[in-house]
Amino acid sequence: MREWIPISTSPKGRLALAAVREFGSRTFEEVTVGELAASAGVTTGALYHHFESKLGLYRFVRVDVERRLLDRMEGAVAASRERPTSEAIMAALVIGFDFSIEHGFQRLLGEEPPGTQDDALVELLGRISRPAPPPMGRLLAALWRAALLSVADGIGIDQAREVLRSLRVIPVAD
Repeated sequence: MREWIPISTSPKGRLALAAVREFGSRTFEEVTVGELAASAGVTTGALYHHFESKLGLYRFVRVDVERRLLDRMEGAVAASRERPTSEAIMAALVIGFDFSIEHGFQRLLGEEPPGTQDDALVELLGRISRPAPPPMGRLLAALWRAALLSVADGIGIDQAREVLRSLRVIPVAD
């Protein structure tokens, strides 16, 4: 599996890498087009040329990073196939949390995706928590994101991870 975004010397690649760093540590609203361009060593025109807008760049890196997150979470579920559903869900949440922390994606993945109703994390967690009621995926995603944002706001990583581990998901049928 390739790492999150290939290192590139092209303006588009440098913008993507800068966006991952900036959006990983600060909210979408806090990051400016000028800061992204300066961090990538390009003009703001290059950002608009390659991505049309700050939101376009955000979505580009968000989709890539989120896909890598979901791959890891799905792998954790597959590895837990012989275990109860609640353990598979817990494994997915903790593996995803550790991946996000390791790569500095707390804000990028802790915030809900902007400007869209599609939420791949909610969909995945809803699918693996079946036959639990439909809101289960949304509730699990909200808890997971809150753990990431807590770390971004200064709560200890171990403390946030323990909160995730202490969660007991009791599906309707296991």
